[in-house]
Amino acid sequence: MLRDRNAALCLSTVVISGFGTSALWLAAGVWVKDLTGSDGLAALCMLAMWAPTLAGPLLGALADRLRRGPLLTGANLLMAALLPVLTAVDGPDRVWLVFAVLFVYGAAGVVHDAAESAVIATAVDTALLGDVNGLRMTAAEGMKLLAPLAGAGLYSAYGGPAVALLDAATFVLAAALCLGLRVREDTPTPARNDGESRDEGDDGDDHRGTHQGVPGRQGVTEGVRHLRSHALLRPLVLAGGGTMLCAGLAGALVYAVVDALGRPPAFAGVLYAAQGAGSVAVGLLSGPAMRRLGERRFAALGIAVLAVAVASRAVPSTAVAVVCGVAIGAGLPAVLIAALTAVQRETPGALLGRVTATANTLVFTPNVLGLAAGAALVELVDHRLLLVAVGVALLLTAAALRPGPARASRAAARPPSDADPA
Repeated sequence: MLRDRNAALCLSTVVISGFGTSALWLAAGVWVKDLTGSDGLAALCMLAMWAPTLAGPLLGALADRLRRGPLLTGANLLMAALLPVLTAVDGPDRVWLVFAVLFVYGAAGVVHDAAESAVIATAVDTALLGDVNGLRMTAAEGMKLLAPLAGAGLYSAYGGPAVALLDAATFVLAAALCLGLRVREDTPTPARNDGESRDEGDDGDDHRGTHQGVPGRQGVTEGVRHLRSHALLRPLVLAGGGTMLCAGLAGALVYAVVDALGRPPAFAGVLYAAQGAGSVAVGLLSGPAMRRLGERRFAALGIAVLAVAVASRAVPSTAVAVVCGVAIGAGLPAVLIAALTAVQRETPGALLGRVTATANTLVFTPNVLGLAAGAALVELVDHRLLLVAVGVALLLTAAALRPGPARASRAAARPPSDADPA
């Protein structure tokens, strides 16, 4: 697969920009904490980066109105130009600059991910999509294991501005790699007015491989309608959202698990490293697994593994906790990789930016809600009961996704517009 030029370039951009993003992710919170002494303000750094995900359908529409290759390059260069602004942060009175930059960072990331998904679907052989998405997961998780340590070291030695400049440099490199992508795409047509009829030269059914105009509000919601009406994508995206909700709940309990083991809070880093190792492994195996099982069964199997691992963390054993960490890392990405691959395969090219961004919003937003709910519940309910309850909820999610793979396969063989309605 790496002999495919476009696939290799896309994976290289994930590695390079992912390194900078992961380094900044940790350093930003530490930087704000050092400047203000506030844990709450430090936590807002992650919120600032995640908040634009809620506008995914709107931001994703940009990837359908503009040529995606130049859009990828432009998004990288925008961040490379914006991040040096953080060198002006030298006291608590300028912390607002950190939040502003992180918010734009998150918004640019939503657009970038939507455009990148569409480019991959266009530029890479369909048979390799599962492999590419799996390796993207491997690359991203690998950077999460390495980059935060590098970012923390650079921050300790030279401060927050140095980390911002490092991240800017990675975006410049990523932009250079994007220029090497060989993607054939049509020039987007002008957007229609909201009141313009779809019947005038456009039946709305066959957009694959072209960019169509995005008619304001109708264009933004078109991605939602496509996901809702597609018999394969709808259950995968819903299962992804439910899984991430449960993952957020379980993630909020990690320090309670560590405390029950009699370990110091820093031991959570060992569990996160084990989880990252599991994610790296499943990313390498996902392509062959999906070719053998199909997206739906592969996702269901991963969720089931995640369910058992989360519930087993109720056992007060260090060895069990570490093994469960690996299993959680292996099980959680399965539904994410499966959903993204199915979206790329089953979505007309003209809608792919909106559908990808909408799917990401529906899948990843519940994770934030789960983290918040878990943080509240862990103070009220025994963490072991919560872990078992989350495990049961995940098993139910897997069971709901598992039946009917034959029907999903039949739907995948038909054009998306012919998929069974909701």
